[in-house]
Amino acid sequence: MYSEKVMDHFTNPRNVGELPDADAIGETGSFKCGDTMKLYLKVKDDRIEDIKFQTFGCGAAIASSSMLTEMVKGRTIDEAARVTNQDVADQLGGLPPLKLHCSNLAADALQNAIGDYKSRQHSR
Repeated sequence: MYSEKVMDHFTNPRNVGELPDADAIGETGSFKCGDTMKLYLKVKDDRIEDIKFQTFGCGAAIASSSMLTEMVKGRTIDEAARVTNQDVADQLGGLPPLKLHCSNLAADALQNAIGDYKSRQHSR
């Protein structure tokens, strides 16, 4: 059974879409379930000014992506880097044990996007 927050973020996901001028992109997927996630970050003064996601997967994956975007929008890169899959699951009011990997995917996509952002900054 999913919490009300999971159902809300699944049926009314926030920050869905692409950022064509993204400063960073993070992607991840699960061979286990077939879910894939792509996160786009727009960063200004080391702060996540905007974030969008595209997720193809189950309701828990979509809800986890949506919740993650709300959690990190406005945070600094370093603050966002400290967000864990457990933080995402907790903010959603919990996920069933078989769906906890969905919050892992969201956190992994964020870490990949942050890594992409940092590598782009070093190459400038």
